[in-house]
Amino acid sequence: MTSMDYGNLIYLVLLGSVLILWFVIESRESLSKKVKQLAAWGLIFLSVIAAYGMWGDIQRATVPTQAVFAGDNRVELPRAPDGHYYLTLKVNGATVPFMVDTGASGVVLTRRDAERAGLDAANMAFYSEAMTANGLVKIAPVTLDSVVLGPFEDRNLPAAVNGGEMQQSLLGMTYLQRFSRLEISNGRMILER
Repeated sequence: MTSMDYGNLIYLVLLGSVLILWFVIESRESLSKKVKQLAAWGLIFLSVIAAYGMWGDIQRATVPTQAVFAGDNRVELPRAPDGHYYLTLKVNGATVPFMVDTGASGVVLTRRDAERAGLDAANMAFYSEAMTANGLVKIAPVTLDSVVLGPFEDRNLPAAVNGGEMQQSLLGMTYLQRFSRLEISNGRMILER
C-alpha cells in the first residue's frame, strides 16, 4: 500500500469511528434497534466499497469481446466504452492486445509487447522516425515472424517498436489491408478475408 492508501484508510477508520460514536450517544434508549440499523448501513457501506474496488473487473466481464467466425472468414469487434476497437493477436506465439488504428500506416508495438513477443527491445536500433499525434518519435523497424488471429495466420509482417512511451500497441493498415473487407457499422468493426 502507498502512503496515499494508508492516509485514505486512516481517514475512513476515523470517519467510521466518529459516526459509530455519534450513533451510540444518540440512541441510548433503543440501542438494539439502532445496532440492527447500524449493521445494515455497515453492510451497505462494505458493498459499495467492494463494487467500487471490483468495477474494472465487472466492466471487463460485461463488455463483449472480439468474435472470430472461422467458417465465414470473419472477425467482429465491438466498440469499447472509450470509442475505440481492440483486437488481441498472437504475435510470435505471445498474446498481444492492440488498439485498431485505421489512421496508422503500420503496426507499432510498445517495448513491453515487443519483449513479450520475443523481440529484444533493449538491443534494437531506433534509427527511423515516425510522425504521431504526439509528435516525432524514434522507432525500430522489425519483422514479426507470425501473427495469428483465429484461423488467419500472416508471416513476416513488417512492424516497428516505439522508442518512446506508449500505452497500447497499435494495429495499423499494413495488417488491416490483408483483409478484403473492413466495415464499421452499428458499433461493430467487421473484418473479412
